[in-house]
Amino acid sequence: MPPKLAAVLPDLAPWRSSKDFRLLWVQGLVTYLGSVMALIALPLQIKDLTGSPLAVGAMGAVELVPLVVFGLYGGALADAVDRRKVIVLTEAGLGLLAVVLLLNAMLPHPMLWPLYVVAAGVAALAGLQRPALDSLLARIVPHDQLAAAAALNALRWQTGAIAGPALAGLVVAYAGNGPAYATTVVCFAASVLMCRRLSPVPPVEHAAKPSLRGIAEGARYAWSRPVLLGTYAVDLAAMFFAFPNTIFPFLADELDADWSLGLMYSAGAVGSLLLSLTSGWVSRTQRHGLLVVCGAAGWGLAMAAAGWTANVWLVLLCLGLAGAGDMLSGLGRSTIWNQTIPDRLRGRLAGIEVLSYSIGPQLGQVRAGAMAGWTGARPAIWSGGLACVAAVGLLTAALPKLISYDARTDEDARRRRAGQEAADAAGP
Repeated sequence: MPPKLAAVLPDLAPWRSSKDFRLLWVQGLVTYLGSVMALIALPLQIKDLTGSPLAVGAMGAVELVPLVVFGLYGGALADAVDRRKVIVLTEAGLGLLAVVLLLNAMLPHPMLWPLYVVAAGVAALAGLQRPALDSLLARIVPHDQLAAAAALNALRWQTGAIAGPALAGLVVAYAGNGPAYATTVVCFAASVLMCRRLSPVPPVEHAAKPSLRGIAEGARYAWSRPVLLGTYAVDLAAMFFAFPNTIFPFLADELDADWSLGLMYSAGAVGSLLLSLTSGWVSRTQRHGLLVVCGAAGWGLAMAAAGWTANVWLVLLCLGLAGAGDMLSGLGRSTIWNQTIPDRLRGRLAGIEVLSYSIGPQLGQVRAGAMAGWTGARPAIWSGGLACVAAVGLLTAALPKLISYDARTDEDARRRRAGQEAADAAGP
């Protein structure tokens, strides 16, 4: 392979070095393909039942409290128990909730309230699961391969995000909600079987039991680290102001392009995929805070352009550019988290991370839905994009250590690297 081409292609070192990483990569792809079926079908079903943008956006409000409560508790739980057990049990629970959606869809007259109940349940289980999943990466991948592992995980997500929405749109349009939810059930069943094959991931020695005191300890650590605080704040602002996915059905209506709905949901993933396929340079980058800021600002600008234009093809192009910006920011955040957080706090900080990148989209759904009901979908999107850019600028000025972060000189990154090197030298 030509050296110049090899320099930009994804680094496959984590795939070669870790069996558990390979297993989680495949499992995550299967889970995402199943989940996206429900993620597309659910808001469409609410739209069909109510015809209200606000009712669709209310999904975010319903999911918010369970996500906050169980996300924080899930972080403390991940530090105290075998993370594999948490992943297996929550994955099984998500599969059961998919069964509820399937049974409701099979009724002669599907009911609205179970859709909100399931949305809340999914948020609760996802809040419990994500800290265990996210904190697992630093345990199964060598320190110097964390950026490459983040890029490969992003590539997995993008593969599902491109194929999933397009396929889900076809399934829902031509077969209905029932087959879409049935696909979700099958995918989660397969995922549970794969999760059971993961190696045990016991907590560190003398790990504390889950408690409010332990959660507070993690929060104090995050608050005392301006770099971490900046990653959370920038992502929260970007998603709150510029995450309009739930109003895409109404945007497609305004553009008189119902055929484009599946493409709207997958366009961002196409942009993310193109960035990931040329992500070899990320493994050699040390200024990850700069990636966070530039990526989030690019996401906002592209979303503003997507809302401003009335040409559906330009909308899809802008959504693709937004996806590339979001992925760039995400790679920077993930690498900083894994490089700097000590293992004894990894689960609790992963719980805070879940809130930072999940609460924003939930509140963003409410904001976008409410504003679209007032002004229409396009103004709700372009105004949110501009607000995102302004918020990122203000946060960067308020937290300058984020943009100046350098993995070679940051004290937390150096301590984390030294700790893992000592653990590797000591052997199993």
